[in-house]
Amino acid sequence: MTGVLASQQIEAMIGTGAIAGAPAIIPEQVQPASLDLRLGTVAYRVRASFLAGHGRSVKERLQEFEMHRIDLSDGAVLEKGCVYVVPLMERLSLPDGIQAVANAKSSTGRLDLLTRAITDGGEEFDRIAPGYDGPLYAEICPRSFSVLVRPGMRLNQIRFREGQAVLSDDALRALHEESPLVDGTAVIDDGLGFSVDLKPAKGDLVGYRAKPHTGVIDLDLLAHYDPAEFWEELRTTSGQIILDPGAFYILVSREAVHIPPAYAAEMAPFLAMVGEFRVHYAGFFDPGFGHAQAGGTGSRGVLEVRCHEAPFVLEHGQVVGRLVYERMSEIPDQLYGAGISSNYQGQGLKLSKHFKPMS
Repeated sequence: MTGVLASQQIEAMIGTGAIAGAPAIIPEQVQPASLDLRLGTVAYRVRASFLAGHGRSVKERLQEFEMHRIDLSDGAVLEKGCVYVVPLMERLSLPDGIQAVANAKSSTGRLDLLTRAITDGGEEFDRIAPGYDGPLYAEICPRSFSVLVRPGMRLNQIRFREGQAVLSDDALRALHEESPLVDGTAVIDDGLGFSVDLKPAKGDLVGYRAKPHTGVIDLDLLAHYDPAEFWEELRTTSGQIILDPGAFYILVSREAVHIPPAYAAEMAPFLAMVGEFRVHYAGFFDPGFGHAQAGGTGSRGVLEVRCHEAPFVLEHGQVVGRLVYERMSEIPDQLYGAGISSNYQGQGLKLSKHFKPMS
């Protein structure tokens, strides 16, 4: 059946060997519409980001670009501004009709930890062709903070799909009529548009900007770090902020998003012609996110924003991104937030799970 594969279908693929791991894949890796991928035991520091290219293997290209290798067994620091390639514990042997797409996990994106999947013969990041048979690698570039990593850590995830399941705008409007996707009016144009909230209902805190010189973040430590040591608070009463070139921001959408159980969504990069900034590093929204059937009442989309060439004025209500909805092949056995460890159900403006809650 056409659509994004659900947790039980991913488990079936693990059972047939289409998805394999060494050591074996554990149940906690299986999410409602994706599989978490685990770091292996070695990181290769490389001169530059690269793709394998048609007919070539990542291992072969590493011989060109490797500077040195780092044993991760006892933990090791990946330094801000450097590029690393880490073989993952998982490999694929996809059936001809199944393709895959990878993306950073939410907490990874909120740390500005650029993480992309690369494959043998790959000519695109994060896109894996039907029938791919081979290993998986993560390219990791810490951009705001140096991080301490260990084997088995899960920084990115992979989603599998059969056929084309993206909803047209007409289908999206019909779905919104049947089961509202946002509170209030839905802006639908090549997906569901969402805007930035710079006029919060309470107070004047609208976001955070990463500090340029900070300590290392151990990715195993949860609710551990003082946000003030890593982030500057952004406050405004005017409904606008100016983004600085090269800076990284955590903001929040004005809309509370709902993902019905029979659908999944992905945040799409926004068009550069709208402004010199990029929204979106972690882009998967699972079935049940913000939805009543999974204990949600709508969840804001956290926006990971990086400004590019020139300072840019961002204003309240400005459309900054869009969600592309897809049909699920089956409704997952477990939904986001319903009985599984979901860190961001019902969220508002929120840093990654590594930081202590704001008082």
